[in-house]
Amino acid sequence: MLKNLKPTELKAWHKLQQNFIYDNRTLKTRFYEDSERFNKYHIKWDGILFDFSKNHMGSETFALFQELLEEADVRAAIAQQQGGEKINITENRAVLHTALRNMSENPIYVDGEDVMPGVRDSWAKLATFSNEVRSGNWKGYTGKRITDVINIGIGGSNLGPRMVINALKPFVTDEMNFHFVANVDGADLDEVLKQVDVETTLFIIASKTFTTQETMQNANSAKNWFLKNGGSEEEVEKHFVAVSTNDEGVAGFGIDTKNMFGFWDWVGGRYSVWSAIGLPVILAIGFQGFQEFLSGAHAMDKHVTKADWSENIPALMAMLGIWYRNFHNAPSQAILPYDQYLDRFAAYFQQGDMESNGKYVDRGGNRVNY
Repeated sequence: MLKNLKPTELKAWHKLQQNFIYDNRTLKTRFYEDSERFNKYHIKWDGILFDFSKNHMGSETFALFQELLEEADVRAAIAQQQGGEKINITENRAVLHTALRNMSENPIYVDGEDVMPGVRDSWAKLATFSNEVRSGNWKGYTGKRITDVINIGIGGSNLGPRMVINALKPFVTDEMNFHFVANVDGADLDEVLKQVDVETTLFIIASKTFTTQETMQNANSAKNWFLKNGGSEEEVEKHFVAVSTNDEGVAGFGIDTKNMFGFWDWVGGRYSVWSAIGLPVILAIGFQGFQEFLSGAHAMDKHVTKADWSENIPALMAMLGIWYRNFHNAPSQAILPYDQYLDRFAAYFQQGDMESNGKYVDRGGNRVNY
């Protein structure tokens, strides 16, 4: 079980408080005074350059960041998370999205059961289905291949796949177009339906429970559109698939449960793009491309586990967040992707950051003061 630490009571936190003196020197001045600043504060990892030299911090602060990580025993917490321990104490669940991208042969246990065989079975099912659709073997009710995919879902079922497909546009097939519907306002779905042909459209209904109000309202509207424009109840299964765990609800909608792709309660919505929720991504870039996507994430999972704190990109990013919010009293942060393909990244990251770091109580249920 994770320790219920109060970071503001740790020795390293107090040292940071003592170290912190508001310094209004500009970054230009900092670089002028230290010509080696960039060399001191950047990390190169697997083709990625992480430059944190352009932050208001110095060598003593940098050292105290690492001291705080050690004192808080963050290394042990990472091991517990990646090892399948139930660190979500509110719901008594593991937080194991890292298993979804575990490309090693190492088992990962939850309640004594290795989850990796189930993950690999999920991969196989997704690969088979995506290959059928991408090859044109999957036909609509008139025998035509699928040309448009509409993903209906909210939150992580929308933000993650939408961001990734946009980011990887140069690798997306030109045989299909991809659309996303999340807003319960019918105009969102209506505008998408104007762009597609009922005979060649595949809908992905992404709802773990298959009862999410916004998603099911849009799903039922999409089904009604399908039935009014030439499709029949018997042909729904050729144009609708589900990412869900509710067999009964999916079957009742008219979807063949063979075309239902499930996932586990240890997958949080904000991390679900690595699961079957990533089906639109798989259709867009192919299963091999998706495996490469998973491999990149797995490489970072290994990096955060093994890298020294002075070279650990996620840990240092977290420390900078703590530094600005708690010491500089900065109430917000800007995420500004310069690459046009990443224009959906800020919305995606906002959900992950706010849901993960926006808690107002600690693990003991006490209100936090940091």
